[in-house]
Amino acid sequence: MALSVPAIMKTTAARLSALYLLLFALCAVLLVFYMTSLSARMLTAQTQETINDEVLGLARAYQRGGLPVLVRVVENRSRQPGANLYLIADANGQILTGNVQSLEPGVIDTEGWTTEPFSYRRFGEGELDRLRSGTSDQTPPPSTGENTVQAEGEKGHNAIALVLRLPNQMIMLVGRDLGEPERFRAVIRRALTLALGMMGLGGLLIWFFVGRAALKRIDSVSEASRRIMGGDLSGRLPVTGAGDEFDRLSENLNSMLARIATLNEGLKQVSDNIAHDLKTPLTRLRNRAEATLSGKHKPADYRQALEGTIAESDQLIKTFNAILMISRLEAGYSSEHTNRVDLAAAVRDVAELYEPVAEEAGVSLEAEVDGAFIVDGNRELIGQALSNIVDNAIKYSTDSTSKPAVRVTLERTHGEIRLCVADNGQGIPDDADRARATERFVRLEKSRSQPGSGLGLSLAKAVMTFHYGRLDLLPGNPGLSVVMSFPAREDH
Repeated sequence: MALSVPAIMKTTAARLSALYLLLFALCAVLLVFYMTSLSARMLTAQTQETINDEVLGLARAYQRGGLPVLVRVVENRSRQPGANLYLIADANGQILTGNVQSLEPGVIDTEGWTTEPFSYRRFGEGELDRLRSGTSDQTPPPSTGENTVQAEGEKGHNAIALVLRLPNQMIMLVGRDLGEPERFRAVIRRALTLALGMMGLGGLLIWFFVGRAALKRIDSVSEASRRIMGGDLSGRLPVTGAGDEFDRLSENLNSMLARIATLNEGLKQVSDNIAHDLKTPLTRLRNRAEATLSGKHKPADYRQALEGTIAESDQLIKTFNAILMISRLEAGYSSEHTNRVDLAAAVRDVAELYEPVAEEAGVSLEAEVDGAFIVDGNRELIGQALSNIVDNAIKYSTDSTSKPAVRVTLERTHGEIRLCVADNGQGIPDDADRARATERFVRLEKSRSQPGSGLGLSLAKAVMTFHYGRLDLLPGNPGLSVVMSFPAREDH
């Protein structure tokens, strides 16, 4: 899929990024103007403070010796290099002394601070400009005061100044050149503008490439989704390993797909198993009914046939009920309520229920329970699963080479409560067979002679999955140990 800016802008993340970039650019521009204005005000205040200090120094000189001393001090300071401006003119504006050759018209007409920066020219700058431009070295006419305006096109300077009227109506101007503050302000403006441009360009590049990367990942997810919707349930969404929100979403969806695939496989297995394993009892029912109807029989024969049919039907109903219960539990839905369940009490009840069955089969049934073991769950489901496991243990411990025995224990370990049912029969030595034993309708070769439908351990596994636990089949040496592991409550 071709990636372009319009395609990227269709994504919510790209639109939010563009909005944030716009807000950032607006704030940065405002910051540039604010910093430039702030620096200008600070430099202007500093310049005015410097001028006030110079004026105070000249005022003290005037108080000491009058106009002659003031003129001499102004001449001395005018010869010193620096940005300060000094000028003394008569009442008509004719420049008498100082380091200023010419001014803008009207600068010294008003007493006080100049309202705006004005242009001026220092002594000797006209000669230097002419030498640099290669013009003739004719002597320029002398300055006639304020009205000597710089020629058009000649370079001047800007300054601010304080204009004072002396008691004899003479004019004194003390100012400071703005070249250094203006250069500093220009440097700040250029630096901020350059920083803004670099940050804006970096933001655009990051936004573009991040948007492309995000769009690529979204496209890969969309492509995988199309394959899955096309029927490939083995497909999974890509996970890059970055651990970001895309990976977390893909992992959750992959878990959901794996769950759906498991349920579909289970449904397929159930259909196949029903077709194969339930065909035999249904055929047996039909044959019994057909044999009963053929020929002449006594009423007792009909009664016996009907009783057998009822028993066979009851077994089929139990099988279907177990299938429905497993399906409901594996789907994560149950209309039953869950609450606090004491596993110790459930073990004692099941042991008491199966004690006569074990005694009749010649099996020793022991339940070692001490204390309370509280979990969150459904007591009826846990009791049914435990009953299936104990019933299997009693049936398959009868082939033990020693005295048949079944032992039920409860223990708490590593944040779990482990309910273990162990027998000393032949067990299931093969790992693959132990893994298959919890599947629906699976009956191992040596269990064919025992009654049952092959759903007992499947139901127990579904019950443990419903309770966020697990069912493990472990070799007992001898026999088999079936372990039901429940997550323990935090308050115990």
